[in-house]
Amino acid sequence: MNSFTVYKSKVVCILNDNIDTDILIPKNYLKSVKRTGFGDFVFAPWRYDKDGNKIKDFVLNQEKYADASILITGENFGCGSSREHAAWALQDFGIRVIIAGGYSDIFYNNWLNNGNVAIKLDSEKRKMLSEIADGKEIEIDLINQKILSGNLSIDFEFPEIYKQRLIEGKDAIDITLDLEEKIKEYENRV
Repeated sequence: MNSFTVYKSKVVCILNDNIDTDILIPKNYLKSVKRTGFGDFVFAPWRYDKDGNKIKDFVLNQEKYADASILITGENFGCGSSREHAAWALQDFGIRVIIAGGYSDIFYNNWLNNGNVAIKLDSEKRKMLSEIADGKEIEIDLINQKILSGNLSIDFEFPEIYKQRLIEGKDAIDITLDLEEKIKEYENRV
């Protein structure tokens, strides 16, 4: 897993509430357990018409946002079914940070466990940030837990256990492997 300390990217805003996993990656695309190959289908019901053509007005189809990897969105993001494919699809598309009012518990943990950042901000701060940063670059400073854009600085809370894992670039397997000697000692005692 790659380390995450300070990250800069363009912002894309989809400020809808209750974006569920059927929008993030519809069930008909869940044909693999690999973590890649889903990016083309993220937000498929909103990105493509019934014939599979891109809907030009949808924000993720606009050239201005082609390399944006920070998503600002609404409340209850990732609700619906518990598919980890939703996190994989967003990640494969290039999204690395999501700033929302809140998340479904399962999506939130899937997103963090896949090495990404999920920030919770109230609607006022998200609205202010989206007006300033839409289509522009902002900075996410995980170490100091700040979002920076020009003169704007917004503090955010973040779970310490995930913060350390992201900064160190370690997933759950890496953390377990760090304890390999202690595990062997324990197994030899039993």
